[in-house]
Amino acid sequence: MLVDGRRFRVLVIVDDFTRECLALIVDTSISGRRVARELNAIVAARKKPAIIVSDNGTELTSHAILCWQEERGVEWHYIAPGKPVQNAFVESLNGRFRDECLNEHVFRGLPMARRIIEAWRLDYNAARPHTSLGGLTPNEFAAQSEKDHNRNGFWL
Repeated sequence: MLVDGRRFRVLVIVDDFTRECLALIVDTSISGRRVARELNAIVAARKKPAIIVSDNGTELTSHAILCWQEERGVEWHYIAPGKPVQNAFVESLNGRFRDECLNEHVFRGLPMARRIIEAWRLDYNAARPHTSLGGLTPNEFAAQSEKDHNRNGFWL
């Protein structure tokens, strides 16, 4: 929440293979069209994923997203309602993000929130080794395995 009481949302996009947090999109609302634009930007910089796994949020079940995934040939899997364990990696990252960033800062406005949240994302990718990645950070693992990475999927 911002100092003035306004709430904001954060769209989290994670690469399933490298565990990189690809984006933390901060805004007061996030539409399906916005999600599609952000995915386009990520896919332009990387290969497209074979599958995307997400919850059933309205922005992720919108016409814009259905068209996006169909036009690009990306499979989309929705977790069962009320079953966050099916999206456990993102839920774990969300908990860490909430504890280490959102609960630790008072945000005066969206620009400040975006700066602080992006700094947290960069630190998460570059300075945090993961046991699931053999003790490498997501950035190190991605660089090391770039040739072998078949872009299995993204988690939202």
